[in-house]
Order: sequence, then C-alpha cells, then structure tokens
Amino acid sequence: MLIYLKRNLVAVVCMALVFTACKKNTADEPTTPEKKGIQLSTDAKFGVVLTDKDGKTLYFFASDAAGTPTCVNGCEAIWPLYYSADASTDLNLNKAEVGEVTRADGRKQSTYRGYPLYYYASDAAAGETKGDGVGGIWFVAKPDYSLMLANAQLIGANTKSYTSAYVEGTGNTKYFTDAFGRTLYAFAPDKNGVNNYTKGATQEGIWPVYQSEVLIAPSVIAKTDLGVITVAAIGKKQLTYKGWPLYYFASDAKRGDNKGITIGGIGTVWPYVATTTAVAPAP
Repeated sequence: MLIYLKRNLVAVVCMALVFTACKKNTADEPTTPEKKGIQLSTDAKFGVVLTDKDGKTLYFFASDAAGTPTCVNGCEAIWPLYYSADASTDLNLNKAEVGEVTRADGRKQSTYRGYPLYYYASDAAAGETKGDGVGGIWFVAKPDYSLMLANAQLIGANTKSYTSAYVEGTGNTKYFTDAFGRTLYAFAPDKNGVNNYTKGATQEGIWPVYQSEVLIAPSVIAKTDLGVITVAAIGKKQLTYKGWPLYYFASDAKRGDNKGITIGGIGTVWPYVATTTAVAPAP
C-alpha cells in the first residue's frame, strides 16, 4: 500500500512539473508586437512603399504639393483620407517625416514629408497598388523619392498667374519638385550634363543646385532620364533630368512656390521642368 501511494505521489509531482514547464514555455514564447501607424512594406514593382498598419497602400496626390489637401467632396469617395493618431511602430520609418494636417472641415489627415496621405478605394486588399499613376497625378507613397510631380497653379515673382505655356491665366501645370514639394528649375543656357551657371557661392546662394544622387521618381518619370553630375566650382553633386541640371530658386520661401519662372523673362531663362521638357542640347 505504501509503495502504491509513493508511486501515485511521484506521478502527480511529475505531472505538475510538466504542466508548470509547459506553462512557462508558453509564457516565454516571443509575441509579435501590434503594428500601429504608418508602416513600410516592400513591393515587387515599386520597392519600399508606405502602408497603414494592415498593409493597405497609401498614396500621394500631386495637387497637394503645397501641403494642403485638395482632394475634397466627390474626390474623397475614390481617394479616402488616411489618418492615424498612433505613432508608427515601424523602426525603419523616419518618424521626423511623419506629421498631420487639419483639413478645412476640421478633420485630421496624416502626412509624410508634408504630403497628405490617401487610400485608393479600388485597392480591395493589402498590397494592391491599383491607384498608382491614375490621372498622371496619383502615386504610391514612398519614403525615398528624389523627385515628385506637382500639379498646381504657376504664380510668378510678379504675383501673376500663368498657364503651362507661360501665358497669363489660371489652370494647373504639372512640373517637378523635390521630395518635399520645393519647385525645381532648369537654366536655359545649360547643356546636356553641363552646369553653365554655378561659378561659386554667389550663384549658389540665388539658384542652389539640387543635390541628390538618388534616382527614384514617380512612375510617370523614366528613371533612364535621371542622372547626376559634379559641379566642380562648389564640389557638389547635382541631379539632372534629360540632361538638364536641376536648381532651386532661393526666393521660393515655401513648398509650392514657383516664383522663379518669371526671373530673367517669363519661362525663357528659368523654366519649370516636366515630363514634356525636351532633352538638353549637347555641349
């Protein structure tokens, strides 16, 4: 009888030890943290793109280059706004470039590099990118564009409004900006791959070269049209498009400004740059 009781006791102790060990192992298993806020995802076609916490693709709107949401009313049915009050849990995302804007109706919208973020209603599942290129003004949101496309009104330094043909009038024009909405220009006397303007700090202070060695742009801009040159006078790299060295205008005080088009002549000396720009002439 005593032997039987001892055997039962040993069995009970062993079972308790097994249960405790199993419980401990279960508790020690690593858990996947909950995703919050904007996330980065790798797409086979577009590379790294921005998504929401569930993997739904986010988009930039070229008409929002100034940082103000312009997709309103019926537009929102197709391009719903994205907003998350949660800080991103993605360790690879530059949190300093994430922000928010308050729309005219009081609602908040998340931004990246100042661009309001949207969904595309026809993207039914995570990972879909059907909205890219729609109308030539909607693009998947990426953290690494070197160029962006603006679709906005041209307003010269003389405060007059111009069309894409540099005629006085209203109407949006498609032109290039950097990744933060700052307008980029070409210098008419330049040649293909040759900066004929920058001789030193004086010129650089008025028309700074656009420094970038990243050749990533929205899908309507052919990567093969992008290049990089070295400006020997100032020792800086300058991005080119179709051979044209690209510049900022220092007096464009804020994103969305395009005052430089009227300097030296309306569109003749410092024109905007767009996909319609002709290839720069050979040196």
